[in-house]
Amino acid sequence: MIRSINTLAIHLFHCYIQNKWPQSCNNFPVKCFGFPSSFRGQTYTWRLKSTSATERALHYQPGQKIHGFTVQEVVAVPDLFLTAVKLSHDKTGAQYLHAAREDSNNLFSVQFRTTPMDSTGVPHILEHTVLCGSEKYPCRDPFFKMLNRSLSTFMNAFTASDYTMYPFSTQNTKDFQNLLSVYLDAVFFPCLREQDFWQEGWRLENENPTDPSSRLVFKGVVFNEMKGAFSDNERLYAQHLQNKLYPDHTYSVVSGGEPLDIPDLTWDQLKNFHATHYHPSNARFFTYGDLPLEEHLRQIEEEALSRFDRINPNTEVPPQPQWSSPREDHVTCSPDALAPDQSKQNTLCMSYLLGENGFEEERIEAILHKIEIQMKHQSTNFGLSLASYIASPWNHDGDPVELLQISDCVSKFRKALRENPHFLQDKVQNYFKENTHRLTLSMSPDETYLDKQAKAEEEKLQKKIQALTDSDRKDIYEKGLELLSAQSKPQDASCLPALKVSDIEPTIAITPVHLSSAGGVPVQYCEQPTNGLVYFRAMCSLNTLPEELKPYVPLFCSVITKMGAGSLDYRQQAQQMELRTGGVSVSTQVIPDSTHMDMYEQGILLSSSCLDRNLPHMFELWTDIFSSPHFDDEERLRVLVMMSAQELANGISYSGHMYAMTRTGRHLTPAGDLQETFTGMDQVKFMKRIAEMTDLIHVIRILPRIKKHLLNPDNMRCAINTTPQKMCDAEGQLESFIKDVCGNRKERKPVRPNIIKVSFNVQLWLYSNSNFLPCQMKTFFPMPFPVNFISESIRTVPFSHEDFASLSILARMMTAKFLHGEIREKGGAYGGGARMGGGGLFSFYSYRDPNLVQTLSAFRGGVDWAKLGQFTQQDIDEAKLSVFSAVDSPIAPSDKGLGQFLSGITDEMKQGHRQRLFSVTHRNLVDVAERYLSVGQSTRGVAVLGPETDTIKKDPSWIVK
Repeated sequence: MIRSINTLAIHLFHCYIQNKWPQSCNNFPVKCFGFPSSFRGQTYTWRLKSTSATERALHYQPGQKIHGFTVQEVVAVPDLFLTAVKLSHDKTGAQYLHAAREDSNNLFSVQFRTTPMDSTGVPHILEHTVLCGSEKYPCRDPFFKMLNRSLSTFMNAFTASDYTMYPFSTQNTKDFQNLLSVYLDAVFFPCLREQDFWQEGWRLENENPTDPSSRLVFKGVVFNEMKGAFSDNERLYAQHLQNKLYPDHTYSVVSGGEPLDIPDLTWDQLKNFHATHYHPSNARFFTYGDLPLEEHLRQIEEEALSRFDRINPNTEVPPQPQWSSPREDHVTCSPDALAPDQSKQNTLCMSYLLGENGFEEERIEAILHKIEIQMKHQSTNFGLSLASYIASPWNHDGDPVELLQISDCVSKFRKALRENPHFLQDKVQNYFKENTHRLTLSMSPDETYLDKQAKAEEEKLQKKIQALTDSDRKDIYEKGLELLSAQSKPQDASCLPALKVSDIEPTIAITPVHLSSAGGVPVQYCEQPTNGLVYFRAMCSLNTLPEELKPYVPLFCSVITKMGAGSLDYRQQAQQMELRTGGVSVSTQVIPDSTHMDMYEQGILLSSSCLDRNLPHMFELWTDIFSSPHFDDEERLRVLVMMSAQELANGISYSGHMYAMTRTGRHLTPAGDLQETFTGMDQVKFMKRIAEMTDLIHVIRILPRIKKHLLNPDNMRCAINTTPQKMCDAEGQLESFIKDVCGNRKERKPVRPNIIKVSFNVQLWLYSNSNFLPCQMKTFFPMPFPVNFISESIRTVPFSHEDFASLSILARMMTAKFLHGEIREKGGAYGGGARMGGGGLFSFYSYRDPNLVQTLSAFRGGVDWAKLGQFTQQDIDEAKLSVFSAVDSPIAPSDKGLGQFLSGITDEMKQGHRQRLFSVTHRNLVDVAERYLSVGQSTRGVAVLGPETDTIKKDPSWIVK
């Protein structure tokens, strides 16, 4: 957050020493749910096109009364192209901020200050349970059901350390009303049934609910989620840091829930927390977009706020008493088998020494330039970004309008710097050097950590069990059966709002692109309202690269823009990139062919953006990277290698299901094989080996070899997105860049014979590996986690095949109507489902899953369910809505035409796919389930990341890594 010039100064200092602009850093939110929805019935034509949304909002006047609200402030914020309207609710005191902007992706959010005083996870479990049915919508789990009843672009809920937020966004007016109705009823009038508390929070239950003699165990979605969350050592460290730095109030506890404390929470405590915290007097509403404010206020007043009176919620967080002297503490964690050896990491610790003149003017300008870029860049989820940006300071009564006036804050900062050249040094002195409220927290791996955690959980379990009477045990068994019965019953969702398939636009909007060339290199130009920014991409083929060098390509991508180039060392290069661009990056690309399962394009994507005034500087940076990159600084390379290896290892606990899915594709398609090499567990282990090398000379010799093959204009195509006014300048600068890099090349590499060069509307270099043969494979990766990440993938058909649409609809329907109930509701996993990938793989997955055999059985059960065809036309229509919400998700001006540039999938091809989605029938769905998903019909792969288990050890069909 940037609340004042003081916090801006500290933020700048943070950026200065980190050499990056950080994301939100004040809370560690626990992400939960994700769902979409809508409402049957009332329809309003809300969008008024006679004047812009920002102009209409400027007509409001302070003191004006609107549907029970009073306007407090109206402020134009030209930097963000919006008008801010701040209001308060007369009867309850609820706070409201509306950001009117010409953006059809409208957003709503309501947040409550939630300040728990223990680690039972009450705000987190409450966040789950309010979404399990409400007064107007009493069916079980309405939000998950509404994933298929809406065209929402975002729908979720978040529990942070001191607030809980419920946001959604949609481009459809009717959908907005529907979602608003469901959200308001959920947070203010939830059912909070005891069964929902058992399912989402925690419960004691027989391991097999139908067998009273099976042992009692802890179950519950949040219980398992938090066990998984704390298997990430970074998350564990951050949580301890917050708890110990603020030990006297709500920040001393775990708002998401400490797994060993969660079983202490009672249903009555949950209901009491809702009664005291989920009240309009403790609420902050935020809306964004081009829909009229009056209709939002009318619906919120009529459906919710009119039923409440003002209270004093008493949820304020008092200041933390200042320590008189610094403190030290230590925590332990599980050893990460895939992270680089800790002893080598310790040698890379860096300290920052700040002298009296430690802030160069150019460095400060680079960071302020980054703020300018961020204000001008148009993202597809700008409303959500604003909601997240203002959430924490507004939660503590900061002024949300002031937060949006970033230019004013920057101007005040510049003025302060002019008046006092030591302004930043003074802040460092005050907030860092002389600050006695300082904690030094260290963390070290403990080989017995997981055993200790398991022992503590077992002791907690036994303590609960020992207190049970025979009557209690019988009651637990009977309640388990009742819950299982409720989870197994078909739900009547007729009370829920829903769009219809007829509400979906029948055609897509065409994105005009102009295809040309520059210096013999194919170029795609796309004129877009980019707000003075120029976006550049280049796809460089790696078809000529020797196979043995391919595992090094991700490392090459991560270091090529961070080692220095030309006359600039890496520090100077980083500073110039911040001063002249909105970012420079290189990433691997494996793009499956849209018509053939065994063909794909392989390459790297160069990406950068800049203000139009900086075009020459941006291309000069690229010219240096192409012509004279620095690879010989072994110390710098080692730092980058260690960072990359550590980031990969840290990411597994959050993205384990993605690693599992990537692994399953390895033996199914050539593209899947390469994707595993670039982004899968193979890459994690490869980088661990590189990071533990005592000598990186071998790697230093390889990087220039890769550069000669990849940074080659003969195997490159480019794309430019900018405004029509700046396109001519961009063309000229691109021509000069290509001329410069071509002039520095000594020879032309020949194209290898197994490359098929084709042209649709863009030029692609497709690759076919004639030696690849699909085969079945089951792979298990033992991990220091208490939960599993599981995937099973099946080789099916490519994007352009007529059955691709049916498989896409089937995956969504199977998730909503079968897999969600089996994997999450009954199994207690945080998530699970099926998806149809663009590479032609139909994948099942589960996330933070306490089960293994049960989940693999659920995957097979999903196929059997589909083959029986016991689903309705309403089920099919809901699945179509869900698929179209993804197909029609908004695209930023910077990314328009990018899909065609990368994959060759034109608007015409997308429209054909769209028509096939509309045409999917009940017979199509049963047919594809039988022909592709039945055992023995197609090649499949299975992968699991999780704790060691005898089930797999005793099964010779598994490959254990």
